[in-house]
Amino acid sequence: PYGVFALLAALVVEAPSADLFAALGWYAFCVVLGLLIMIAVYLLIVKLYTNKSPSFFLKGIGPAQLLAFSTSSSAATLPVTMERVTEHLGVEEEVSSFVLPIGATINMDGTSLYQAVAAVFIAQAFGMDLSFGTQLGIIATATLASIGSAAVPGAGMVMLVGVLGYAGIPEAGLALIFAVDRPLDMCRTVANVTGDATVSM
Repeated sequence: PYGVFALLAALVVEAPSADLFAALGWYAFCVVLGLLIMIAVYLLIVKLYTNKSPSFFLKGIGPAQLLAFSTSSSAATLPVTMERVTEHLGVEEEVSSFVLPIGATINMDGTSLYQAVAAVFIAQAFGMDLSFGTQLGIIATATLASIGSAAVPGAGMVMLVGVLGYAGIPEAGLALIFAVDRPLDMCRTVANVTGDATVSM
């Protein structure tokens, strides 16, 4: 918290106007909107492939989502996710015990979305014009980096350094998004856990 406060204090002093903070709000809104769309797609997949209602799925996985939101860790949420999926969603134990640990390790789709949006936001904040090819490269790099991310809080921020390095975006831009990283980390972990439960169903 002290380091983040120091980074933000410097940012507030150096910022010429409040436009940067408005842009930061739009960035956070964009990430949350993307995660909500992702969860809506999961609900649609559950409906199409299992013929279960979205309310049944959300009621069954709700406590795991809440724990994911509060801990920002797919790994810490894994025991609760396994219990909810097996006992409340009707998934066989041999399926959930195989799919969910793998999902907690490599299914970081919320993190992938966050890294791609963050990279584009930082590039725009620095006035960089990203070509279409570079944007596709950011998506591919963010996807691969998210697979390698640890299932612990803040891991996505560390892997974002590699995504920024690929696109030639200054890593100093990380200071711009530190302030909102923790709440967004909480939200993207919910998307990750929801994706794990969807696949297991």
